[in-house]
Formats: sequence, structure tokens, C-alpha cells
Amino acid sequence: MKMIVALIVGVLVGAAAVFFYATSQGRATVKATGGQIETTTKSARDGLQEKMKQYNLTPEQIKADLTRTGQVVRRKAAEAGQALADATADARTTGAIKARLVAHPDLSAMNITVNTTEGVVTLSGSVNSAEDISKAMLLAMETDGVKEVISVLQVRQAAKKQAKV
Repeated sequence: MKMIVALIVGVLVGAAAVFFYATSQGRATVKATGGQIETTTKSARDGLQEKMKQYNLTPEQIKADLTRTGQVVRRKAAEAGQALADATADARTTGAIKARLVAHPDLSAMNITVNTTEGVVTLSGSVNSAEDISKAMLLAMETDGVKEVISVLQVRQAAKKQAKV
């Protein structure tokens, strides 16, 4: 009996959604909402790209650094001289970066190792693309207590092969 009631309610909700979309007001509402989402997404993407440029974290710069030295190092000039207040600061920094990696939809905290020593963060492991290295480094650089980020992250071979196809 519960299944039949649930089915009827589902059909009614679906019919109401179709009716609402079929009206000109419904289409206008959907179109306006889509426009707002597109504008917000573009703004967020532009902000992220600007920060990546600011820290020299564009995919091209990451690839060039990886080719030249096998690692990527960036310093936050404004905070490079700032000393850490206590011995637990590195552990807190590592924990904060790991938490941000867990929350990031494009990065896998399971595949990225984070080590912090005196405010210098080292990222190691594997990611899908050079862009993911940029995202991980930006995420780390924007964490309080970080003076420098060194990445020895590697782009997975399967991801490289798919990018070539």
C-alpha cells in the first residue's frame, strides 16, 4: 500500500513539474536560474584562474617546472618570513590541508600525501592532470601557516594517455 501511495505522489509531483515547466513563467524561471548559475560559475572560475596566475600555478607553468626540475615550488612572499608560533602548528597545517583536500570535489585526499615542516608543505602522490597539481598547490598555499609549497605530485600514466587520445 505504501508503494502505491509513494508512486501516486511521485507521479503527481512529476506532473506538477512538467506543468510548471510547460508554462511560460516556468520556462522563464528555469532560464533565469540557469543564467544565474552560469554567471556565478563563471565568476568563481575567473577568480580561481586569477589566483592561479598570481601564484604562477597555470597548467603550462606546472608542466614547465615538472619538465625542468621534476618538482614545483612556490613561495608566499608576504608570509615567507613569518615564524610559526608553536610546535603543533605544522600538525595543524597538515590537518587543515588534508581536510580541504577531502572537501575538494576534484582532488583525492587518499592519493595526495601532505607533510609540513616549519611551514613548508610538501605534496606527494599522484593526480589526474597538471591542472590538479595547480589546484592542490593553490589549496595548500591558501592555508594559514603555510610559507612555501613544494609539489612532487605526479600525473598518472593513464591520465596522460587519455589526454593524448
